[in-house]
Amino acid sequence: MAYDFSNFKKSIAGAEEWLKKEFSGIRTGQASPALLDGVRVESYGTPVPLSQVGSVTTEGARTIRITPWDASQAKDIEKAITLADLGVSVSIDDKGLRVNFPELTEDRRRDIVKMAKERLEDGKKRVRVARDEIMKDLQAKEKDGSLGKDDVYRHKNDAQKLVDEGNKKLEDLYEKKEKEILS
Repeated sequence: MAYDFSNFKKSIAGAEEWLKKEFSGIRTGQASPALLDGVRVESYGTPVPLSQVGSVTTEGARTIRITPWDASQAKDIEKAITLADLGVSVSIDDKGLRVNFPELTEDRRRDIVKMAKERLEDGKKRVRVARDEIMKDLQAKEKDGSLGKDDVYRHKNDAQKLVDEGNKKLEDLYEKKEKEILS
């Protein structure tokens, strides 16, 4: 009897997408607008994503230009980026804001790699939780008689293969990010 792994596969893909998004927000030596995705700016009494109060573009290898839609919000944007504690410096000029990414020190790079490793472990945890749900479901189906022992054993092996593939993809993402950070 076939077992439906579609939700399980979606959970693994979801963990992979989550990790990609988390890694896009981790700073490397290059300026990346994705780093500012998590910054929320107080705009007319409501915290909104930075991308909703101005345009964000890269100006150079280590500089991002933010052009606010409303010039009066430049101070609020500066405050939000400073409070986000991203390890960048912000300056206001006549065109908007300039976010400078200082050169990373070796110690800071190691700290960032540790942070990336923590995100990897969080991603693996999400996969394990999904696997545990499948295992409980298979045990329940065996108990109520809708699946035989052989089927349950085979489906558990199939689930473990999917877990191993998912974890390998997460590891690959981590290794790529680690190389990017350390280079």
